[in-house]
Amino acid sequence: MKPIRAFLAISLMLAITACGFHLRGQISTLPFDTIYVAAPLGHPIKLDIERAIRVSTKTKVVDKPEKAQAILQILSAVNEKKILSLSIGGRVREFQLGYRVSARLLDSQGAALTPVEEIILTRVLPFLDAQVLAKAAEEEMLYKDMQIDAVQQIIRRMAAVKL
Repeated sequence: MKPIRAFLAISLMLAITACGFHLRGQISTLPFDTIYVAAPLGHPIKLDIERAIRVSTKTKVVDKPEKAQAILQILSAVNEKKILSLSIGGRVREFQLGYRVSARLLDSQGAALTPVEEIILTRVLPFLDAQVLAKAAEEEMLYKDMQIDAVQQIIRRMAAVKL
């Protein structure tokens, strides 16, 4: 029985690697040495992007665009909330939460390295009137999770840029 299991395990690993599957992993290099992040005033996505770049890459985040080889412009970052379904009595049963980020990457002269790209993330929030406070906390947690996901997508897209 053990030889059959070993054969099946090896066959599965070979089949997975043959199709090109690999884990996403961490981005360790970006195609530029310095970057400046420009975002709407007071929006926490700027801090999250800068932190993610500092922690996971060798690229240095600078505080002035003149010192940067690349400039990441976050044009907008918006939370959205829509009613997804209602009960028979007309009460909300589910909300659809959305997070929409528009960004583009510029070189040091201001020429676009990437066009304006929009990242749209959605989550479903089941809702009960009896759990209003808990659902408000869950909603904030889902928005923060979508923002972190958007930051990772932005970094992966920047890593794919060819200079």
